[in-house]
Amino acid sequence: METQGFGEIVEGLRRATVEVNDGGRGGGSGIVWNAGGLIVTNAHVARTERARVRLWDGRAFDATVEGRDARRDLAALRVPAAGLPAASPADSDAVRPGQVVLAAGNPLGFIGALTTGVVHALGVVRGLGRKEWVQSAIRLAPGNSGGPLADALGRIIGVNTMITGHGLALAVPSNAVSRFLEGGRSAARARLGVTVRPVRARETPGLGLLVLELERGGPAATASLTPGDVLITANGEPFDSPEDLADWVANADGGVLRLEFLRQGHQGRRSAFVSLTARSTEAA
Repeated sequence: METQGFGEIVEGLRRATVEVNDGGRGGGSGIVWNAGGLIVTNAHVARTERARVRLWDGRAFDATVEGRDARRDLAALRVPAAGLPAASPADSDAVRPGQVVLAAGNPLGFIGALTTGVVHALGVVRGLGRKEWVQSAIRLAPGNSGGPLADALGRIIGVNTMITGHGLALAVPSNAVSRFLEGGRSAARARLGVTVRPVRARETPGLGLLVLELERGGPAATASLTPGDVLITANGEPFDSPEDLADWVANADGGVLRLEFLRQGHQGRRSAFVSLTARSTEAA
């Protein structure tokens, strides 16, 4: 069986990388996910319902945004084209530190630019909730967002999203992208029905989340939470950031979440089991 040389791998990755512009300032990159015109990028790159996509060969198309998950920073676009050079996703759970990775994109107006680096880690990043990221020591710049992070064989292991304060590049793992495409675009989102603000609470080593408002008849209100309560744990785990709460809600086993909270005028911690499928009494 003949194997591809590095040059062929790089060229294939570049051809599966597109330029995305939603009409705002700057632009970003995207990945041809299948030959039928499905493009994956970041939600912060495709912020409106339509975008302009330019392929590696210079052809440009108006794209429709089929789905967006702002919490995971993913968007799915569709262009009216077929026979496109599609990327091949890999299993991001198999990624290991020290693995060589490639990134393609359109940084600072340089179309199809390629950089190389190594994987630093796969896991959560403090301050960014409980979502996992492929963390790489690789040089990225504005315009790389939404483009591919690939292994040495050119297979997609992530969607490049941001740079941390320590200079590491963060990419949404390819397995998370697949879950988004398989069901997350149209599936109903679990919700808690609260507006919160981060505060510091002496009773917990983590972050407290002060409940400011409750959706009438929503899950939190049905569980007897009230404005002024301070949420301190979800399923026994403290919060590092407000995004942690959204992650627990999105991934609650059986649609039920156990919250611990503090209530003014009451000593000690209180707890509530919240059914995330509770319906609001307000009209849709």
